[in-house]
Amino acid sequence: MATEDRRVRRTKRLLRDALVSLVLERGYSAVTVEDVTERADVGRATFYTHYTDKDELLGQIVADLGEDLKERLRPLVSDSSVGFTGKPVLEMFRHAAEERDAYRVVLRGEGDGRALRRFVDERTALAAQIFSARSDANGVTPRIDMEVLSRAWVGEQVTVLQWWLESDPPPLTPEAVTEMLLELSLRGRYWASGFDGSPS
Repeated sequence: MATEDRRVRRTKRLLRDALVSLVLERGYSAVTVEDVTERADVGRATFYTHYTDKDELLGQIVADLGEDLKERLRPLVSDSSVGFTGKPVLEMFRHAAEERDAYRVVLRGEGDGRALRRFVDERTALAAQIFSARSDANGVTPRIDMEVLSRAWVGEQVTVLQWWLESDPPPLTPEAVTEMLLELSLRGRYWASGFDGSPS
């Protein structure tokens, strides 16, 4: 059974890597299941044993990325619920560096943007959870709608992450870019733009 499980995992990894590399080369719409199986050196029947089509395979790639990231963030969530640590953002950048090509496919909006929307929605839900717990822990009431707050924060991360991943080599270390996003979150755009005091 263990051998079979390893074989299935290996096959799925080959299919995933094949789809990712082909999409980066040609774009999602130009890639067929036959292209994927040929690149992966896997039979079409084997592909259809695991996936109904390339959309399902792309969806699984997003699900795997999200689950892996969620597991990595789990020990950091409780600390972030108390204060702004930046640790979850740093971990996301480190994860993205390890899974660079898969992230690039998702963040480019390949597959009619479905993968990107799913990724953003999952990150937004986690951010809302952290922000709500932080507000409760500190006895404060958010001044703007939690959905807007969470989506603004995630939007900044996703846009910066896409730019960072598409640059070769990345122009900043994960630590440096995380520090900048954290300062922006804590101090605001007015301060980040070089101004002092309160906006007039």
